[in-house]
Amino acid sequence: MSAPRVALVGASGYVGRELDQLLAGHPGIELAARMTARPGVVPEVDPEGIQSPIDPLEPGRLEGLDGVFLCTPHGAAAELARLALDAGCKVVDASADFRLWDPEVYEGTYGAPHPAPQLLEEAVYGLTEHAREEVAGSRLIANPGCYPTSILLPLLPLLEAGVIDSSATIVCDSKSGVSGAGKKPTATTLYGNVSENFQAYGVGVHRHTPEIQQGAGTNRLVFTPHLLPLFRGILSTIYVRPAAGLDAEGMRSILGARYEHEPFVHVRSQGMPQLADVQRTNRCDIGLAPTGDLVAIVSCIDNLVKGAAGQALQNMNVLLGLEETAGLAGSAPGGSA
Repeated sequence: MSAPRVALVGASGYVGRELDQLLAGHPGIELAARMTARPGVVPEVDPEGIQSPIDPLEPGRLEGLDGVFLCTPHGAAAELARLALDAGCKVVDASADFRLWDPEVYEGTYGAPHPAPQLLEEAVYGLTEHAREEVAGSRLIANPGCYPTSILLPLLPLLEAGVIDSSATIVCDSKSGVSGAGKKPTATTLYGNVSENFQAYGVGVHRHTPEIQQGAGTNRLVFTPHLLPLFRGILSTIYVRPAAGLDAEGMRSILGARYEHEPFVHVRSQGMPQLADVQRTNRCDIGLAPTGDLVAIVSCIDNLVKGAAGQALQNMNVLLGLEETAGLAGSAPGGSA
């Protein structure tokens, strides 16, 4: 059988570049087209790491392909997703267009009506470790945001087990490298404003907050992001109050059992993860420790890989019936270590 053929739309951005590099080493997928996010537009200079020239967007080239990765700004992906689905492709959307289930919440978050509300019902939120069967049976995957991935992977098993005090606020304190803001330069991400600096931003209003609350199934969760003076990586520290009779070790046991056989989630038996442990891998490393009457959970991912391109490829592998780990470096045994 011939390898599935896919297109990469938005190949010139940070996530597109990362996906291009991953697909170059994939043993079972052929990258048949690299395109920009808009017709008639090509990058002036091909970004480092792109293996071949990037063509202007031509939706007609999606015909006959098996899958499409959309690495476009939010608002632009929905119509492309519709065209790709009509062409018979399976779609992994790395933008935010299908992450929020309620079109009113989307409009309140992104400041515009949802561009394709008719597709929301069938879109699957692709946190792969928690939606594998749904992903396999779908044709449209909403790839989770990077901050939500770093928070929901350690949090969901504990919420599902009912071991977090249901009356207490969950505090999510996250730090990201500047690549999380995308390739377009802003005053906030200019080198001169990031170097030797550290800042909180979007406090109380960040657009990932509704996504995290939706995924966690609770509004008693607060989220504050911070900008680190580095390019890639997210470290999230999550503070939870355990239910009566449970402690950090009990929570560690639950997470270890849940992720024991997951290739990309690693729960430490001791110590805390750091960004250097996960950069350029599709891993999420998790550590826990008691702090007063709370438990601190530290989660590290590479925002461009597990938080974006790597998770997108993981989802596409599942969509196309391929080995889930194919093309993804950094696989490690799950559970405790």
